[in-house]
Amino acid sequence: MARLVGINHVALEVDDVDAALTWYGRFFEFELRGRAGAQMAFIDMGDQFIAIAAGRSQAPDEARHFGLVVDDMDEALRREGVEVRSSRSLDFRDPWGNNVQVVDYREIQFTKAPAVLHGMGLDELSKSKRALTELRDKGLAG
Repeated sequence: MARLVGINHVALEVDDVDAALTWYGRFFEFELRGRAGAQMAFIDMGDQFIAIAAGRSQAPDEARHFGLVVDDMDEALRREGVEVRSSRSLDFRDPWGNNVQVVDYREIQFTKAPAVLHGMGLDELSKSKRALTELRDKGLAG
């Protein structure tokens, strides 16, 4: 059987790709990896990416969500007036009904290889003691 080793990308459906890039750009610094016309755009996250795709037709998500990892839990989402539904993470619904959960890199088990962090200009980004313990307990950190 094939073993799961990661996520290459997540595709978010929106009504308008340009509007979504503008909306998400209010909260997150990102680089555009590329586009497929007006129907799709790709946002880089180091060795991963998010695809923003035109054509959302379903109702807003309820429990279904996706999680983003950031280098700093900035309060920009609160300042911009997005309804935040949690205190440990920043949980919100975008204008197209996608549920988003934002967590701090320092506090979770998710890791980036040193070369990827370097390429992203995040060499100084470290893990909390709790996150390091969780990683060590799984044999994922030295």
